[in-house]
Amino acid sequence: MALSFVKHHHHSAAAAHGGVDDGRSFMGQPLSTLFPEERDGWRGYIEWEKAPERKRIAAELLKTKQFTAIPEFQFVPIPKRNPVLIGYRWKEYHEAIGWKSIVDYSWATVQREKPDLIHLLDFPYNGETRRDQLMRGKLTDNMHHFIRNHGGVPDIDEDAFRLEVGGLVNRPAEISLKDLKDPNKFPQVELTVTLQCSGTRRIEQIAEYPGDGDELINAPWGEGAIGTAVYKGVPLKKVLKIACGGVLPECKHLEFIGADTYFKKGQVFNYAVSAPWRKVRMNEEVLLAYEMNGQPLPKIHGAPLRVVVTGYIGARSCKWVYRVNALAEPSMGPVQRQEYLYYTQQIGKQNAKYSNGFSIQNMPVSSAIIHPTDKQVIVHDGTVKLEGWAYSGGGNWVERVEVSPDGGHVWYAVPEENLTEKHYFAWRLWHIELPVDAEGWLEFCVRTWDSSNNTEPTFVRSAWNWDLHVTSSCHRIKLYSVNRTRAQTAARLRLLAAHGASILDLSKPFEATLEDEETYLTAYRAHAREPLS
Repeated sequence: MALSFVKHHHHSAAAAHGGVDDGRSFMGQPLSTLFPEERDGWRGYIEWEKAPERKRIAAELLKTKQFTAIPEFQFVPIPKRNPVLIGYRWKEYHEAIGWKSIVDYSWATVQREKPDLIHLLDFPYNGETRRDQLMRGKLTDNMHHFIRNHGGVPDIDEDAFRLEVGGLVNRPAEISLKDLKDPNKFPQVELTVTLQCSGTRRIEQIAEYPGDGDELINAPWGEGAIGTAVYKGVPLKKVLKIACGGVLPECKHLEFIGADTYFKKGQVFNYAVSAPWRKVRMNEEVLLAYEMNGQPLPKIHGAPLRVVVTGYIGARSCKWVYRVNALAEPSMGPVQRQEYLYYTQQIGKQNAKYSNGFSIQNMPVSSAIIHPTDKQVIVHDGTVKLEGWAYSGGGNWVERVEVSPDGGHVWYAVPEENLTEKHYFAWRLWHIELPVDAEGWLEFCVRTWDSSNNTEPTFVRSAWNWDLHVTSSCHRIKLYSVNRTRAQTAARLRLLAAHGASILDLSKPFEATLEDEETYLTAYRAHAREPLS
């Protein structure tokens, strides 16, 4: 979609500064000069947080543009295409500052590293893992692991990379990736970690009660915004101790700044989030990672270096991290302070503020049924196989998974041998053969109990919140049960097959007669409809 421009006169920012915007310059200066790539080997990166004047100019430039409206997908059907949603507005933001190249490079990276995901949003890229990919094993293949990005994908050469560590530390440091990988300089660890977007299963909230659309759209995630990998790197605690001589007593939070560019309400930022010092000092709970599942970290997952914050929402695990700041308070970045907020159900568009929601950190206990899928017809012999995932954040692990075939009245525990092994910071995949006698439409649901005895709210209404985060209620699907151990059902299946029909085509009318006249009349007369006088 072409970028359109507002025609300003005396009130325009460009006119006020005597500039003419021809799409390649602003205020008489080329965009490449105003918003430069300043570091050799760092493509797709602009420094915003240390350049307030650059930020100001970018904000003035954005005021002179018109941008495509944010897409509506909550009150209208979600498009059945791939990519599902097109990020016209966010592409236009980048084009406005002369950075169309990052849009093109990002999509090329998607095609190379994530060709077969559900492309929920093409830019910034949001990609959901497909169901069959989720259940292939405890570890999610790098190519199939979900992605939730907030900006374009930077392209940073490993040899040119430096990590800056500053703020409330005893001595600031700058560390090369080569040094960070050196076991003689920093301890190297591997952790099995599940990362989960706080929007996982958001589609269930949207279907019942729509909520905030958000400028960077609260994407309609299903059950696949979650994945597990083995990350290799250095605990941040060790970096702070060895490279910086520790933090000062005033330090209460560690801020992570990423090389991607982020737009929020007409302002421009580098991606910035934080985690409490009490979390970081737990040794291996916050990792600076450069490998994923035994391979170099993929570009789209934050190469050359990312943060992995175990047990927290995925948004805190900053990709392309290049600066760590020790702070007295949480990061002022909008992703930390203005987004990923959890509101009471009395809060909505009429009264939501940044100050009346709390910041989401630890992920709650949650689970999902991956197979079968909602509205599926299941022909069975008295048991139905279900499989899915279960997870809890904050260092709690999954202790028990229970499945109900009747909407949540009777629960069956998944046998322990049908769950993958426990990890402090990772999910457990599960499967169960559930006894089912009833036929017709049945509602199946799953709930999980973690090591702190937490479980899930029964219904999605209990989990609804204005920003549509952490859908932690029992996951529910409706299945049409066909029990062929019943004689009449078995006979009907044979009849359908004889006519080349299938019960899987549930709503398609059966063109043959359901029973012959003699059989019908015999049954009718044996049990007459009208009572005796």
